[in-house]
Amino acid sequence: MATAEPWQRAEIAGPTKAFVIPKPDVFVAMVKRAKRPILIAGHKVVEVTEGEPYIDSIIRIAKAANMPLVATAHTVGEFIKRGFQPTAWMPAVDITSRLEDPSWKGFDGMGQYDLAIFTGIPYYMEWLMLSALKHFAPNLKTISLDRFYQPQASWSFPNVSLKDWKTYLETIGNQLEVK
Repeated sequence: MATAEPWQRAEIAGPTKAFVIPKPDVFVAMVKRAKRPILIAGHKVVEVTEGEPYIDSIIRIAKAANMPLVATAHTVGEFIKRGFQPTAWMPAVDITSRLEDPSWKGFDGMGQYDLAIFTGIPYYMEWLMLSALKHFAPNLKTISLDRFYQPQASWSFPNVSLKDWKTYLETIGNQLEVK
């Protein structure tokens, strides 16, 4: 299995580190297997990355997987401008607190989520959010969809180039759209 080093090297993740997602197919399989996945998108999704804005890829993935999307920071307006209504808008720290809460039944009242996918959140902030979930929400699996290895997640892509990451996102969208 591939290994990776944290992008922010001075941080120590502890004895439990994220498994590396070696290829997009693994991510797709995990999303399809999850009973209640949720996608949390931070403000960095509005950045343009070689061609189309990253937010367009996230909308495509959320629609294809039919999963709720939580917009953090000011991104809710950008999603709405594109004709996509997020399930909720809330600060990133608040959604992390709700995911930790064993009594929270989700936005639809149907129970806890079993897979939380994080993307577009500043690396250092996502590190802390994922660390909290790793320690206080042991039944929740987490994935970092960003292009830098995030050791605090359950699963993460290794550090990849922007070009490879865009290819990963396109592949994920294509595979999720196939029913």
